[in-house]
Amino acid sequence: MDGESCIKKAYEFIFNSDFEQAIYWFEQAIEAEPENAFYYHTCAVSCARSGKWAKAKQHAESALRLDPEHAEYKYHLQTVEARILLAEADLLLAKVPPKLVEAAELLDRASSLDPLSFDAFYTLGVIYAALNQYDKAASNAREAMRLDPSHSAARRLFADVNRKRRMQHLRINVRKRKRNR
Repeated sequence: MDGESCIKKAYEFIFNSDFEQAIYWFEQAIEAEPENAFYYHTCAVSCARSGKWAKAKQHAESALRLDPEHAEYKYHLQTVEARILLAEADLLLAKVPPKLVEAAELLDRASSLDPLSFDAFYTLGVIYAALNQYDKAASNAREAMRLDPSHSAARRLFADVNRKRRMQHLRINVRKRKRNR
């Protein structure tokens, strides 16, 4: 079967919400035409939608390798890599005690790879608030609110962090005034 026929089969399965079969047919298209970057890209998208991040990354890298100038392929690879970093950060946060600094480093990289990742910015805001780094926490919470203005937890985080940040600045200013007297 040629690649185009396999792609049509894959889309039929997508329309019927059978994503496993769709991925199978995308991979058949890749097998039929291994130099077609679009086939790798569509397979990567389906893998990402199914939460198969390692497979999505592999196919996204192949698509970009075959067509390095294609901006959509590059962006998709970045979003997949960001999602993998987010999952790694979640594992660090689930440890007892949580590894906040290490998770923040991963999330910083994730947010730079995917500047539309609400989860990366929101989680960074929570982590920086826990580390008492209120300026960074406020900045990330603000970005999370910009990405999802109706997210009530992000709005609460931003308000709480701003309150704590103001209190911290007041304490610092009071100490400075006392020392100057």
